[in-house]
Amino acid sequence: MGPIWLTLKLATITSIILLLLATPLAWALSRWQHKMKHFVLSVIALPLVLPPTVLGFYLLVAFAPDALIGSVWQGITGQQLAFSFSGLVLGSLLYSLPFAVQPLYTGFTQLDYRYLDVAKTMGMSRYSRFKRIVIPLCQSYFVIAFGLSFAHTIGEFGVVLMIGGNIPGQTQVVSIALYDHVEAGNYADAHVLAIGLLIFSFVLLSALYRFNRSGGRSWNFQ
Repeated sequence: MGPIWLTLKLATITSIILLLLATPLAWALSRWQHKMKHFVLSVIALPLVLPPTVLGFYLLVAFAPDALIGSVWQGITGQQLAFSFSGLVLGSLLYSLPFAVQPLYTGFTQLDYRYLDVAKTMGMSRYSRFKRIVIPLCQSYFVIAFGLSFAHTIGEFGVVLMIGGNIPGQTQVVSIALYDHVEAGNYADAHVLAIGLLIFSFVLLSALYRFNRSGGRSWNFQ
């Protein structure tokens, strides 16, 4: 149960933080009109096509104690960032970022801004307009963003292996435990984990697709 609990913990923390980070980012991008916009969108979407081991390798280099990020982190917390749960969280945030930004960006770009214009004429503050109009109208996109981020983090392998290794109780998530069982020839336990991941992923994605279909929405960048 250790890898399962650690994986659920990682996916939950990552998805919550991503929702907090992706919301203002997607909102700013949806309203930003600049010739560099497609470049920024491409950078955000890069983990969708970049091999996970490439991202994991450069994160491992950045998280090393003699690197800037790694040394600052160790100076503040007294702990090494590489091969730690905190390192897994930071790596997962970067790797799953597009899965949180894309649905929110789509929802914000499809929003009818006339509602916001009317609310502004009524004296509502910017925060109130976002809280009372944007969030309720885009509620489904927030659910999809959280669900996709959660599912993608659950299935991570390359990134977490590179920056976290295989430390039981600290960095050994389900995907790493599955690989460990296969390497050891323990196919019985490997089947259990593999089938569990397959069922979980199918059920979650089926629910999200059904939820998404009800509004005829798209998850892609425009």
